[in-house]
Amino acid sequence: MNDAPDMPATASRALILGSTSRYRHELLSRLRLPFDAVAPRVDETPNPGEQPAELARRLALEKARDVAQRHPQAVVIGSDQVADLNGQPLGKPGTHERAVEQLRRMRGQTVVFQTALAVVCEATGFEQCDMAAVSVVFRDLSDREIEHYLRTEQPYDCAGSAKSEGLGIALLERIDNDDPTALVGLPLIRTCRLIRAAGVEIL
Repeated sequence: MNDAPDMPATASRALILGSTSRYRHELLSRLRLPFDAVAPRVDETPNPGEQPAELARRLALEKARDVAQRHPQAVVIGSDQVADLNGQPLGKPGTHERAVEQLRRMRGQTVVFQTALAVVCEATGFEQCDMAAVSVVFRDLSDREIEHYLRTEQPYDCAGSAKSEGLGIALLERIDNDDPTALVGLPLIRTCRLIRAAGVEIL
């Protein structure tokens, strides 16, 4: 007779990060949980008039749902980040020229990085979403500082061209947030809370 306590039904479920971002992969790896990374098939084009927080939340959910539909037994994490400059969304620049334009607009300004997190499991019907807003005050950057930063870091895959975990920290006056990992792209405090609620054991 086996007297071992029954484990939660979702404890053995696979954990999937619905993202190919190396930043999110590194962050999730800190939890020392086995997981796979699967690219979501989502059009990230903003809807007309869509506010930055709404855009981030919608995309995080769509990414998690898309991957969960293909892996219904897994617990899937989706996330998205949009830089909010006075209500205008700033996404990944993609090119040096666009990154220069973004940072010129952001210098001396307060930018809110809206990071959305979604956790979905098709098999159990679990779906929850949370938001982590990080308020960042940029220094009044010179064009020389912008060029030096961009040539050094090449943060063209980062929302708003901001890569705070590297030289980008020198661009800033202040960061206000309740989860230091949110600015990098995956708020781990909230991630732990949601995947626990989905039945994934962490400790």
